[in-house]
Amino acid sequence: MKSRNPSIFIRYLALLILIFSTPIIYKIFTPLTIYPTLAIIKLFINQTTLIQNTIILNQQTAIEIIPACIAASAYLLLLILNLSIPIKPIKRLYTLLLSFTLFLTLNILRISTLSILAYNNFPFFDITHKLLWYLGSTIFVIAIWFLTIKLFKIKTIPFYTDIKYLLRDIQ
Repeated sequence: MKSRNPSIFIRYLALLILIFSTPIIYKIFTPLTIYPTLAIIKLFINQTTLIQNTIILNQQTAIEIIPACIAASAYLLLLILNLSIPIKPIKRLYTLLLSFTLFLTLNILRISTLSILAYNNFPFFDITHKLLWYLGSTIFVIAIWFLTIKLFKIKTIPFYTDIKYLLRDIQ
């Protein structure tokens, strides 16, 4: 079988390689998450310092930004969804930029809000943190993906469109 669409091979090879890219995602998105989060928190809490990946609020509350806070798996899922549809490279670049920027922004706001809640001893902090982490992050990714589809008028379905194309190509 000789495929008439070599981009399928390239996209899925990239996907295979990128599955192991979480250390790179952490390297890129950790500072992109921590420093804006610190800046937002400083708007509300004057004495805020950063020691490595820990934000100290008024020398009394420590907020450690652990790898799970960075949510590399969410970026990876957005990347996988993006690479599993056949679109032009420039459109792919724009959809990735939009998806990553939106998720980064929402994640920074999530961490900033939770940090301020923790500092103020919000009584429902633990449940809020867990809900925003488990449910909120999933909703963020789904909402971002659907918004991307709508804004860029994407008509294809991740994986399904490629499988359909390959099956048609076999016949």
